[in-house]
Amino acid sequence: MSRAQLVELARQDLAHGRNGTLDQVDEIVQIPVENYFDQARFDDEVAKIFRRMPLVLGATAELPNPGDYKAMDAAGVQVLISRGRSGEIKAFVNMCSHRGARLMPEGTGTAHKFSCPYHAWTYSPDGDLIAIYAADDFGEVDKSCLGLTELPCLEAAGIIWVTLDPNSTLDIEDFLSGYDSMLGEFGLANWHHQHTQTVHGPNWKIAYDGYLDYYHLPILHKESFGTEIGNQANYYSWGPHTHMGRPDKGWEKYEKLPDADWPVDQLLGGVWTIFPHISIATFGGGGRSIMLSQLFPGETPETSYTNQIFLMESAPDTDELKAEAQQQFDFLKYVVQEEDYATGIALQKNLDVGAKSHVMFGKNEGGGQRFHQWVDTILATADEDLPELFKSASN
Repeated sequence: MSRAQLVELARQDLAHGRNGTLDQVDEIVQIPVENYFDQARFDDEVAKIFRRMPLVLGATAELPNPGDYKAMDAAGVQVLISRGRSGEIKAFVNMCSHRGARLMPEGTGTAHKFSCPYHAWTYSPDGDLIAIYAADDFGEVDKSCLGLTELPCLEAAGIIWVTLDPNSTLDIEDFLSGYDSMLGEFGLANWHHQHTQTVHGPNWKIAYDGYLDYYHLPILHKESFGTEIGNQANYYSWGPHTHMGRPDKGWEKYEKLPDADWPVDQLLGGVWTIFPHISIATFGGGGRSIMLSQLFPGETPETSYTNQIFLMESAPDTDELKAEAQQQFDFLKYVVQEEDYATGIALQKNLDVGAKSHVMFGKNEGGGQRFHQWVDTILATADEDLPELFKSASN
């Protein structure tokens, strides 16, 4: 079914290409400039979006085997993701039950147990407390009640979602609105994690606006790659998640073929965003690959950081392929850091000087409009109403 949907999207892009049209929304929308720098709003976004929404915290390729783990900070919460003995992915607060120390430093690795560096309380990869240092001296406790605090988690389509609120009642599958079935066409569960690098940028929404925008490509990226894609986008949505295609007559050569014969690598082209902080873009340099951009708010409203996670369909097995892959990674870091985020940081400085009250999203920028509408909606939605919000969005 998802392959048929991909072909249908391509047919819509073909129709727009033939007709010289693009998918537009009804009106221009204005966004108050203070939405990008107001401290109270920023705190609200961290609490109500990043601390309540399922976040993409990893890829299957980063911890493919039992015993593999990933430790990271996500919006101020220290998280430990672990693949247990059975192969199941679990996520926990990276916090010892004894006195709250962090168990594992940030990074990935393999461990058959997690031992606290403070007092050596030890946990299994499944989060169970299995040993207490000097137990006779400490006193009798029920270890079965002192395991790691588990977080809601879902591994699907080769991607790992985690909700930072351990008491969340929001079903992650409802939140995905069927989007994971589309992402499953990438086959990421069997891909290879090649490299991760970090770039720093402006307010997280300024950064994310750029991932939902082809309009700037021929201008800002004219010296790098922007003229290859053009400035027009068609937006296709599943709940708050958006795929960006474009008007493209090039699909004509496949239109009489059955769905199964349309090339999947081309069907998966364009940009795939996962609300609230992920962009997936496809590339071919050094072998079929994607850049999964994992965006987080920084310490202040004016800052953010992005982990660029590079996944490849196959591990490069020659020096030439490795060099091509590294060249692709270096190029994309340059484009984002020196073109996108440098522009965003300069833009950020302009917003709070009082020169303008709003920024604008045009009728051709429906993806950005939809993103900001979802941000506003979630900020206004109480915890108990979140499940129904996303059930309604997926229907």
